[in-house]
Formats: sequence, C-alpha cells, structure tokens
Amino acid sequence: MALNNNDASWFRPMWRRVSITVFLAIWLAWEIVWNQDQFWAFLVGFALLYSLYNFFYAFPKEEPKNGEPTEPAPAPPGEDGPRP
Repeated sequence: MALNNNDASWFRPMWRRVSITVFLAIWLAWEIVWNQDQFWAFLVGFALLYSLYNFFYAFPKEEPKNGEPTEPAPAPPGEDGPRP
C-alpha cells in the first residue's frame, strides 16, 4: 500500500522515517525480551516490516527542483572521457 501525497510529504525528511522505524524496532525488542507476548510482538513486527518497506524501499524518490536534469549532461563531441 503506497503512501498518499499528504503522508509522503510529511514523511519526506529522513529523520522522521528513521525515528519511527527505530522506535518500532525498540518496541519489538521490548515485546520479545521483556514482555514475551507473542501477539504484540507479531503486531509490532508486522508494523516494523511495513515501515521498512514503505519508508525505504517504496518511498517516492525526490523530484528534481527547478527543472534540474536527473542525468548528467553528455560529454562534448570529441571528448570520450578522461585523458591518461
């Protein structure tokens, strides 16, 4: 499930995505080690996997600003690369 535009814009700063993911990882460790509750460990583990997928794998890439090209400009004619 992809994030909608409002969610994606709110989660655009990397520190927000990382902090939520770290919080879920700590909570999962707490449930596994201290509470030993399988139900909550399963729920938090699923939320952690969901956040890892949505925040780092499927998160929309930043769009170029002010019409900047996304690929480097081609080399001028006659110059194929660096000289030795």
